[in-house]
Amino acid sequence: MSAERSILLSFATLIGLASLSSAQQSLESAFRTTGAEVVAAFDTPRQVLQTSSAVIEQGRTQLAYGMVVSSDGAILTKASEIEGKTGLTVRVDRQAFDEVEIVAVDPVWDVALLRVDADDLVPVEYIDEDAGDLQHGTWVVANGATSRLARRALGGVISANAREIPAAGGAVLGLVMEVTDDGVRVEEVVEGSGAERAGLEKGDILVAIDGMVVGIPEDIIEAMGERSAGESIQLRYLRDDGEHDVEVPLIAREELFAEQMMTRNDMMSGAFSKRRSGFPRVIQHDILSNRSTVGGPLLDLDGRCVGMNIARANRAESFAIPAAEVREIAARLMDGEENS
Repeated sequence: MSAERSILLSFATLIGLASLSSAQQSLESAFRTTGAEVVAAFDTPRQVLQTSSAVIEQGRTQLAYGMVVSSDGAILTKASEIEGKTGLTVRVDRQAFDEVEIVAVDPVWDVALLRVDADDLVPVEYIDEDAGDLQHGTWVVANGATSRLARRALGGVISANAREIPAAGGAVLGLVMEVTDDGVRVEEVVEGSGAERAGLEKGDILVAIDGMVVGIPEDIIEAMGERSAGESIQLRYLRDDGEHDVEVPLIAREELFAEQMMTRNDMMSGAFSKRRSGFPRVIQHDILSNRSTVGGPLLDLDGRCVGMNIARANRAESFAIPAAEVREIAARLMDGEENS
């Protein structure tokens, strides 16, 4: 029986059960959205999730999912969910790996390349067509909850056109500044910002950004231009011991000031992703997820990879990087690994 027919029969049964009695207020558990009968309709992609998705953990805490991109142990996952974490472990199918190396990170896409010691993993199979052309209502499948041994599939549909998701609030350095007689002075370095990572300190005087001299805040705004989260800028600053040049990664304002920018909708959205904007192109679907269940593959009903789940945006929207872009990211990061 085809996957499409199986799903139609499951939902026909669901509708029939719902109409048995006007007094009946809920379906039997097996026929609910995540029930056994409905989930069984997605068995083909579930088997792919079992062999080609990974569970990324720290101790007993699940951090994210991942997707296998080579038989020799290359796995992609969401970078911001594992940032700063140590002692990572990875489970693929029924294999467990205690030695996990973070090989490379693409900050623009928020994707990390992990490496485990393996030679028999099953990489995902990408679709040939552009996932951005998938029609609204097209069925897709992703990881739901997982046990120690088995993956669980959740189904949903494509719910919006492929598009860019700009950094909410713009991309920022993470500096609070004031104008003094000496120039633009750093008054505060925001914790967790790119500026903090680059080593800037209170009292530093900003001199130039990407070679453009800055003397007033408006100069900084102009120098930043239309930069995106994940990009980096070259910043020159003055300290007591002289001038210094550093590379500062930019972060989405929403990510850096999440609590201050939280909306009422956010408050009702559960554990959405730490970074959920600033992506060059995504496909959107409605599969229920949270910040610890992104990072894995998004599949069609034949088990082919149409994308990589990259963010739970809110209670109704999940984003995935389209397959063509995922393939390019994986190849580039693995090529960089080989040439490093």
